[in-house]
Amino acid sequence: MACSLEIVSGALNQELRMAKRSQAQFVKWFGPLLDALRELGDSGKPREVANQIAKYLSLTDDVLDATVKSGGSRFQNQVAWARQYLVWEGLVQSSKHGTWTLTDKGRTAHLSEAESREIFKKWVAIHRDRRKEKEIAGQEPDHTDELPPEERVVEESLSLLGTLRSLSAVGFEKVCRELLRESGFLNVEITGGSADGGIDGFGTLEVNAFVSFKVLFQCKKYGEGRLVSRAQVGDFRNAMIGRAEKGIIMTTSTFSNAAVQEANREGAPKVELVDGAKLVEMFQKVELGVKRRDIYDVDLAYFEKFMP
Repeated sequence: MACSLEIVSGALNQELRMAKRSQAQFVKWFGPLLDALRELGDSGKPREVANQIAKYLSLTDDVLDATVKSGGSRFQNQVAWARQYLVWEGLVQSSKHGTWTLTDKGRTAHLSEAESREIFKKWVAIHRDRRKEKEIAGQEPDHTDELPPEERVVEESLSLLGTLRSLSAVGFEKVCRELLRESGFLNVEITGGSADGGIDGFGTLEVNAFVSFKVLFQCKKYGEGRLVSRAQVGDFRNAMIGRAEKGIIMTTSTFSNAAVQEANREGAPKVELVDGAKLVEMFQKVELGVKRRDIYDVDLAYFEKFMP
């Protein structure tokens, strides 16, 4: 028994050391996240909040372009972690619909880096003690309550993203064609060939019985860490001018910050960008190539009042 406890203690100490080493990676966003939500009117979508933080702090492209293993934005991933700690602290609501909202307590909270670090250490200790209690009781450790909802989605979507990345270039174009069809596009075709001018296909989006417009699309099947550049977005826009009113670039990776700015540049036709995370959301929304399943996690906060 003593040996078992030593192993458990060693594992917990190692995990705590890892958590401490990583704290600077997301604890610094605690205060800015609260400020960003206030600036957005006390609520906002994850990307809106991350963009507001980036704008307010004038973050560099090096920070915004860094990626995690899944290919998504490291910065947005860190902001998601920060949000989860603020949920545990009661400063941000735990939303089931993808909107982050300040609580009454959060509306008046202004966190310094030192205060943020104390919140981080507090919840690391709480989860460490919970795991230790379960280990001693011989129960299987449950780490799901320690992962931000966004992180759980990333873990569950890795297999889908990995599958998309394993397709051939032509196969990825074809599955994107099916996705556009399932999403309401008509007359979707793949152009094919090397003389497509950077255009992989086109389709028609019907707004209503009187209004519709042609949309061109480009598919980039990239592995993790490879970003779609600003030049590629600019080249695609140049290829679509005079041929369609709208353009979409879909990728299994993500876009550099400069690419995002180029896509939304004033005075130029807007290019819609669909990165790997958004691509997964679209497949899940229309249930194309995926099967729905329900998973329930234990709400430990609810049961705490019944514990000795």
